[in-house]
Amino acid sequence: MPNSQSSSRPNKRHSLWVRVTHWIGTIAFLLLVFTGIEILMVHPRLYWGEVGNDLTPAFLELPISRNYKHEGWEQRTAFFTDKNSPVSAVRTYDIFNQNGWGRSLHFLSAWILVIAGLYYLIAAIFSGHLHRQLLPNKISFKLFFKDIKDHLVKRVPQPMAGSKYGLLQKTTYSVVLLFLFPVIILTGLTMSPTVTAACPFLLKIFFGYQSARTIHFFAAFLLVLFLLIHVVMVMRTGLKKNMLAITIGNKNAPDEKQ
Repeated sequence: MPNSQSSSRPNKRHSLWVRVTHWIGTIAFLLLVFTGIEILMVHPRLYWGEVGNDLTPAFLELPISRNYKHEGWEQRTAFFTDKNSPVSAVRTYDIFNQNGWGRSLHFLSAWILVIAGLYYLIAAIFSGHLHRQLLPNKISFKLFFKDIKDHLVKRVPQPMAGSKYGLLQKTTYSVVLLFLFPVIILTGLTMSPTVTAACPFLLKIFFGYQSARTIHFFAAFLLVLFLLIHVVMVMRTGLKKNMLAITIGNKNAPDEKQ
């Protein structure tokens, strides 16, 4: 969510590592959103706890494919005689199922994003970019809510001292980079039985496989919302200028120190 700058200033481009990781991360994230929606369409039900399937109550069911509440089952059969026994049933409905390629591409895109994100974080820490540009300092709730109001009335606030980002922007970027991304990565790993066999504490942290999947979904939703707002702000503050800054920049201007 970049701020507007004076049109008289040259369009300095971001540092090379910022531009490269930005575009690699963007492509990987868009692939994750696409494949994530496809995976969710196969089973548009979210649960809380260790297990969940079409025969157990859902925490949330999303109407995003023909698999939504299809109820194409024969009579349920219990595996055991006790009342808490797992149940099974024969499916009588031709469900939408494209899990194979969707999960493979999702997994590949996730690791590309993780590698690009780690490189960005390490470079941001050692270059001072994280402290100088992204981390809020001396946060004031009064200033924070004023910043929100300025954005709502389409008045982009002035940058904070030593940074080209305002308080709301710095806070948002910090939450995304230091909270949402770690949560979505860790919950994604928690859904892997291989990973949880080696790191069983992940299941305790996220309250089980299905809870991790539900948390993963909501974290992804917040990241998509952030992306949409980010794009809107890029357009509002000068699409051409911002695209130059994150790509080739002004040929007569040096790289901007991040």
